[in-house]
Amino acid sequence: MVTGYSNYRVEVRNVKFIADDGRTCPRTAMVSFHNEEGEEIDSELFGAIDINQIYSIIKEGKDLILDNFYIHEFSLSSYRRINGIEKKELVAINGFSAKNAFFEAKGCTDFAYSSFSAGEVSFDGSHFAKGKVLFSGSVFGDGNVILSNTLFRDGNIEFTGCVFGDGDFMFKNAIVKDGIKDFQDIQFGNGEVSFANTEFNTGELLFINTRFDNGRFNFKVTRITGGKIDFHYSVFGDCEIMFERTEFGNSRVDFRTVDFGSGRINFNRSLFGNGEVNFEGASCKAGKIQFKKAEMGLGPKNFNLMEMGDTDISFERTEFGDGDVSFYGSTFHSMSLKSCHLDHYIDLRLAKADLLDISDTIVRDIIDIEPYDFPVEIKTLDMSGMRLIGKLYIDWRHNKCNDAIQNQEGTTLRQKAEQFRILKENFSGTGKYEDEDEAYIMFKRFEAKSWLTEQQEKGGIAKIASYIPNGFQWLVFDKIGLYATSPGRVLLSVVIFWLFFGSLYFLIDISGLGKTVSAVGNPDKLSTLLQSFYHSAITFFTIGYGDVYPVGLSRVISGLEGFMGVFMMSYFTVAFVRKVLR
Repeated sequence: MVTGYSNYRVEVRNVKFIADDGRTCPRTAMVSFHNEEGEEIDSELFGAIDINQIYSIIKEGKDLILDNFYIHEFSLSSYRRINGIEKKELVAINGFSAKNAFFEAKGCTDFAYSSFSAGEVSFDGSHFAKGKVLFSGSVFGDGNVILSNTLFRDGNIEFTGCVFGDGDFMFKNAIVKDGIKDFQDIQFGNGEVSFANTEFNTGELLFINTRFDNGRFNFKVTRITGGKIDFHYSVFGDCEIMFERTEFGNSRVDFRTVDFGSGRINFNRSLFGNGEVNFEGASCKAGKIQFKKAEMGLGPKNFNLMEMGDTDISFERTEFGDGDVSFYGSTFHSMSLKSCHLDHYIDLRLAKADLLDISDTIVRDIIDIEPYDFPVEIKTLDMSGMRLIGKLYIDWRHNKCNDAIQNQEGTTLRQKAEQFRILKENFSGTGKYEDEDEAYIMFKRFEAKSWLTEQQEKGGIAKIASYIPNGFQWLVFDKIGLYATSPGRVLLSVVIFWLFFGSLYFLIDISGLGKTVSAVGNPDKLSTLLQSFYHSAITFFTIGYGDVYPVGLSRVISGLEGFMGVFMMSYFTVAFVRKVLR
């Protein structure tokens, strides 16, 4: 049946209609379809069944087969009034089928509070050409319910409060014009619920407080032009949820406090327009949620307070568009923003996550991970390959940055070193100089470990020789002064060197290999031990009084100590000035 028409005209003739299955009607309805210019583009014949005949079939409890029929002003409200039935009392309809039927009504086509018997209920290919369509409060038995390939020209449809048995609910390839599409408070049974490839156009699409049981929910390639899409308070069972390549248009998309159950949720390549995207308080028992290569527009994106401690959520290569993005207070097993372009403020103050992957991202604005009014527990933080043009608000101690990077399992020592370098430069830009020093130390340590590992992989002489410069760097740069970040550590190292050389002079003296001699006759009557430490002090600090001089092996040690003294004082000066100037 043609769907791309602007208007239609119905002409009922007193000509017998014979359907393909042998059913007959005394009259035939010819429906002609017209374009915007009023030109006829197609026509089709239907059996014109009298509405009172339909009511009689229902009352007698016979199977109601309306395939290829034209039905005018069908209303169970009228049926109840005629037969003295209460307004919301269920009306039993047996063996129902209305494939390729043509419905029209001035007010509404009313199936509200009907009770369909078990078995297939099909409206496949039907047109609801005029008037609102009501199924509210209806009960469907076990079996498939099919509204695929249907056209709702009025755009206002209502399934509020329906109950479905086990079986599939097929709403695929349908076209619903502008209006309110109300699927609130529905209880679906086990089976597939599919709105795949359906066009909902503009208006409100409501699934508030709807219950989806075990099975599959398919919204793949569905298109909504604008308005409101509301799944607020909906509950899903153990089912696969498909929103892949769904076009949400410029709608407000509301998934607040939705319970996604324990299945797999797929928003890959979905297109969100310029409306608000809200998943605040959504939960999931276990599974995966994927937004890979999704595209979002100008509106705010709210993923706050999501409770998904056993769920992996991925936004890999997602385009977040303009507008802030917030995951404040959410809990995930793992979360990935890998390879995203983060051009606007991103609030990543997660309450808890085993892994936060922001690797290979380009950051042009602010990423906020720093705790404020609650602790942020991120066990592993992966920033490998990040290009940080903006700022990263993070705290070395509260965010446990050291552990968060070292806990990474899939990154090399070189990649870990690079992440510490990113943190070091970021802390410098945000004025957190103590945190900068901590990050710089870890950067240099992992850089050294990476170099040593690379040399050892070469084998041979390179493997053996690599230990010499690595050991020197470990002792002099790291242990003595923490890469010039700790003047206190350097000063302590100075004292240790002085004690070491003083003790060495004393041991040389008592062994007879050398000694320190007083050129002024030892007026203070210093013991050999005290004279050794005195000589060590004036040599280390290059004072050069000349009142005590070395003899024998002590001359060699004195030369070495003099060099160490100059080196260590320079080291201390650099570390101290670095602290003061910042």
